[in-house]
Parts: sequence; C-alpha cells; structure tokens
Amino acid sequence: MASKVARPITLHVNGRDHVVTVPPDTALLHVLRNDLHLNGPKFGCGLGQCGACTVLVDGMEARACALPVRIAERRSVVTLEGLAVAGRPGAVQQAFIDHQAAQCGYCLNGMIMTVTALLRRNPHPSEADAREALRYNLCRCGTHVEILAAVADLTGAPPREPGR
Repeated sequence: MASKVARPITLHVNGRDHVVTVPPDTALLHVLRNDLHLNGPKFGCGLGQCGACTVLVDGMEARACALPVRIAERRSVVTLEGLAVAGRPGAVQQAFIDHQAAQCGYCLNGMIMTVTALLRRNPHPSEADAREALRYNLCRCGTHVEILAAVADLTGAPPREPGR
C-alpha cells in the first residue's frame, strides 16, 4: 500500500542537503521541480519511458518521474543544474551548445544527463555505444546527428560525415 502520510525526507541534491516533508511515494521529479524549484528535469510521459526527467542517482541514470522520493533519500542526486561548474555550463552542456544539439529543448535534460552518465562509465564510447545509451531518450525534433557530434567531440572521436 502506498504511503500518503507526509514525513521529512533528506535529499542530497547537487551537493547540498535538503529536507522536504512529502509522502515517501511522491515522485522524485515532483519534489525536484515543486519543492526544490529545479527546472532541468522535465515532465514528459510520467511513466519513465521518454527520458525527459532523467537525473543521476549515485552516478546512475534514473527516471525521476517514476522514482519514489524515498528511494533517493540520503543518496546523491544530480540534476542538469548540478552539472554547471562555477556558474558556467559543464563539459557535456557546452558540447551540446557548441553543436547546436537542441531544437525545442524539451528532451535536452535527458539527453545531457544520459551522455554524462555514459561518459562516466566509458570515457571513450563509440558512436554505437552513444546510440545504445540514448536509445530510450525520445526526441521528436530530430537533433540526433548534432547530439552524436557533441558526444564525438567530448570523446575526441573524429566527426562523422553527414549521411553516413
């Protein structure tokens, strides 16, 4: 039975501790956006299938819309905002900017967080590795070529020729 009784929950988000009082089964996404006012993770499908809400929990990708906040309690949570370094975009964020890897930008949070996790696991992924990692991140705008170029840039791989 899901708990509807609010209780204090300690979250470690982007290097800072936060105490929120919510029911333990509240989706982490709702706490991040509504209580902590972090707008990087987006509400997309609400089922953990599109990737718009992706965050890192203890360094691993997690779909915040489907993750009860109690699971994230006292674990390290990093959102898009937490990737910035001294108020400037982090390396993955900057590569996406440099390669204009966004159109509407709605999927961007999930794409950037997934690439960040991929590069932490594998600092030199192949294009096939990047495609595999990103396969569950949905984008209707079609910026996949630019996203793959950003990943290639981050890994030092030669850029792929268009149409190949």
